[in-house]
Amino acid sequence: MSTELHSTRGTEWIEQVRVQLADQLDTHRAQLTELTADTGDPGEAHTRAALVVAARRGYDQTVEALNRIAEGRYGRCDRCGGDILRERLEILPHARYCVPCTR
Repeated sequence: MSTELHSTRGTEWIEQVRVQLADQLDTHRAQLTELTADTGDPGEAHTRAALVVAARRGYDQTVEALNRIAEGRYGRCDRCGGDILRERLEILPHARYCVPCTR
């Protein structure tokens, strides 16, 4: 599998990732809407608050990845500027750092 993200083949792959991330964004929005609805049960407040934090984090990471795609920076490490391996992005599409920079 090629790691070149800026070739024609890479551009097609990035478009597929963009569509996947847009779907994830819709899912995160729905989760946040559901989780922020008041159930009236104070026993659920702590659990719901933790779930809201996790959903918000996922939403923010997805928005940031979509912004990187729009700006032409997707697949570039925010720390060193090198390529992030496609295999890493397939597993973690919102990855901001290459493997060496995460260590």
